[in-house]
Amino acid sequence: MAGEQPVHRTQAVLQSLYIDGKRGLCLGAVLLALVLPALVQPELQALLRYDRNALAGGQWWRWVTGHLVHLDFEHALLNGIGFALLWTLFAGLLRGRDWLAIVLLSMLSIDLGLWFGQPKLLWYVGASGVLHGIMAAGCVQLLRHRDRIALPTALIFAGKLTYEQWQGPLPFETHAVVIVQAHLYGALGGLLAALLPLGLTAILRARNTVDQT
Repeated sequence: MAGEQPVHRTQAVLQSLYIDGKRGLCLGAVLLALVLPALVQPELQALLRYDRNALAGGQWWRWVTGHLVHLDFEHALLNGIGFALLWTLFAGLLRGRDWLAIVLLSMLSIDLGLWFGQPKLLWYVGASGVLHGIMAAGCVQLLRHRDRIALPTALIFAGKLTYEQWQGPLPFETHAVVIVQAHLYGALGGLLAALLPLGLTAILRARNTVDQT
């Protein structure tokens, strides 16, 4: 029995981080999708990145794949670590379909924002914009559940976005590779993904209340 105790402790740790079983496999698949393209030939990045001219030519897959490829392995690894941290923070608050909606709406918001708001931007790679969408949606859930870290987390995140739009990338970030507009667009998409279900629920409750009176 004593030999089983470390196993139980390890399982408890994995469960607390939401990386046990199927959840761990899901996280691993996402991290692999982010990091693997950076390990293959550079030509793959040119084929998959958000490229304005290529998109105008009908290469529609770039709307999605542009968020999966990176400048280099270090860039991919940093985004992978960021996703893993967000997963451990918010996996207990968000269901699988919530994650899917947040990621898809964040991608869509970034794509539309870059296309219409940044017409001079010829190409873009990276998942940082989507990560900001996840962070925005996670902050909404923290505030909704009245978590003690909700308000300071939301204020710090809002302050970061404000600083970036005012002054550009944070001092420790490399200006040449950071498109801060993507962070804002991604956050708006994540915010929409988090607030839309709450708004629909409120409308349905109000309608039911009216029907019962």
